[in-house]
Amino acid sequence: MTRKKQDLTAEDILQRIAEAGIKDDDEIKRTPEDEESMLDSLPERVRKILNINENQRKSTDMLFFVMYDIAHNKVRNMVAKYLIKRGCYRIQKSIFLADLPPEDFNKIKSDLAEVQAAYDNLDSILIVPISTDYLKSMKIIGQNIDVDLIMRNKNTLFF
Repeated sequence: MTRKKQDLTAEDILQRIAEAGIKDDDEIKRTPEDEESMLDSLPERVRKILNINENQRKSTDMLFFVMYDIAHNKVRNMVAKYLIKRGCYRIQKSIFLADLPPEDFNKIKSDLAEVQAAYDNLDSILIVPISTDYLKSMKIIGQNIDVDLIMRNKNTLFF
């Protein structure tokens, strides 16, 4: 009669271990070198456990929103794909938030100006720089936005 896995008692588990040949084997088969190769360094393990990101935000990076009202589907989709490719995070369908170097900000601004000038339209594209203080004090109603993820700024509390 076989028992189900959840029905095994502690004695049954010990019996199975003994039957597997582990009981009488006192010899350690691992060496300290093996353990070191299997494990990351202590600081690396602590970083992983606490989810501390080495990729901290540079003080020269710019936070900015890109918002648009574009009537043509094809242009709107191309702009959205472009912004995602450039490292912007989609907040809503037509609102993106970015934390990028000033060169990327200027490149996005000039590229979007070219798109706007390329055809006759009544579209509007807003690029709004924002300070970290304003972003942190932003109140979100509805679906939450992980602003710390965008800013690469995770805070860890130690006890």
